[in-house]
Amino acid sequence: MSNQSQFIDVTLRDGHQSLAATRMSTEQAMRVLPIIKDAGFAAFELWGGATLDSCIRFLNEDPWERLAIFKETLGGGERIRALLRGQNLFGYQPSADDLVISFVREAVETGVGIMRIFDALNDERNLQTSILTTRAFGGIVEGALSYTTSPVHTTEYFVNFAKILEREGAHQIAIKDMAGLLYSTDALDLMKGLKANTALPIILHSHTTTGVATLNAVIAMHLGIDYIDTAITPFAGGTSHPPIEVVAVFAEEMGIEHGLDKAAILKAQAELFKIFDELKNVIPQYGKYWQPVSFDDVDRRQVRRIIDLVAKEDKEAIEQALPLMREMLMSLKYPPYDDKIFEAQVPGGMLSNLHNQLKEMGQLHLMDQVLEEIPRVREDAGFVPLVTPTSQIVGSQAAFNVMLGERYKMTSDPFKMILKGEFGRTPAPVNPDIVTKVLGQSDKPLKYRAASYLSPVLEDPYNLPFVRTHKDLLLYLLFGQPAETFLRKRYNLN
Repeated sequence: MSNQSQFIDVTLRDGHQSLAATRMSTEQAMRVLPIIKDAGFAAFELWGGATLDSCIRFLNEDPWERLAIFKETLGGGERIRALLRGQNLFGYQPSADDLVISFVREAVETGVGIMRIFDALNDERNLQTSILTTRAFGGIVEGALSYTTSPVHTTEYFVNFAKILEREGAHQIAIKDMAGLLYSTDALDLMKGLKANTALPIILHSHTTTGVATLNAVIAMHLGIDYIDTAITPFAGGTSHPPIEVVAVFAEEMGIEHGLDKAAILKAQAELFKIFDELKNVIPQYGKYWQPVSFDDVDRRQVRRIIDLVAKEDKEAIEQALPLMREMLMSLKYPPYDDKIFEAQVPGGMLSNLHNQLKEMGQLHLMDQVLEEIPRVREDAGFVPLVTPTSQIVGSQAAFNVMLGERYKMTSDPFKMILKGEFGRTPAPVNPDIVTKVLGQSDKPLKYRAASYLSPVLEDPYNLPFVRTHKDLLLYLLFGQPAETFLRKRYNLN
């Protein structure tokens, strides 16, 4: 039995991105971070992903200032992790190399100590520039495997990709199970495969959408996986991550010295419930689930039964443990698991956003049909993993197909970009019939790394009244009109 697993808190980034459409403000986050900064977590995921876009688009906040405040609060950026979408940075389309270099440098120098870097297609060419830049300016590179399932996404595929990330310069490897698709028996195989084939630290990141992630965390602890992403209730469970209030009890029963300050975590939980209430308008399941959970509420007899089954490292035993874990979580008032996601493969953040978007359009009754269409669109697009931005692109295309009553009657420009290879190399060839229908005969897929076709953007002069600093310019170049609107308001130029 290993006693080396440590915990990373993702509440203040992926927790609210998954459950509350990334609407937690800096002020709200700062009511929690000082409480948990010394609570024993190895690191905190605080920045990146959708937070930059949400700051400028919905919260009227400067994401750079948010990062600086977090760094000051923690006394340095060493424990701050950010999520970076490889060549896409924090946006939705590939960026020119010079913008990637400048943005990553500013992020590391402003406060990011650990950069989790992933590519939605697992195309290593889309990771090279950000990996090299993060290393060059002193950051830790966490190379991520965008986990998904398909005929091409085998354990061997992911182990080989982990080796590629190691060669490219990653300091550590993350299993990024963004949609909760890593079924627990497969998790056993994958984690064993990674442990046997790389000496780098391994991090498990698994969403609880389908009810498997918390059991995966127990398997990870049993196998000695180095770090496990968790969240604090109520921003845990559902489409978020395993609740630390539950996982810590498993660690204790497994003899793992977790070093967590449980009183501080419960104090933070109480404040998070207040914030949860404040964000209720953007939380689809608000009022149906979640209750205060103490460590004493977790049934330790049930915990030991699950641990004994996991210790057998047998797939039949894992299958027996899974309903026990799901039952335990539901008894603590976490949302029930959703098996449909094993087919639709929609990540937690995309699920809540898709719900909100269909609701705003008065089309919420089509949700089930859209979820059924998503895997068909995904196969047409070469079995792309569904993680930002491909989750949004495929999800939107599926919605178009359903709402218009005809598949690919209308296609978005980003979906055309996937078919043309402008996001990178797809895991499997795209459907040639769809390519012909959407693009015609003239457009040919790109041959080389997608970003090599993009012209530099920082060499041009920018005489814009709303751009006062280099960080302003970076926001504008990445986010365009939303950044301009934010900056004009900030400098009273409206």
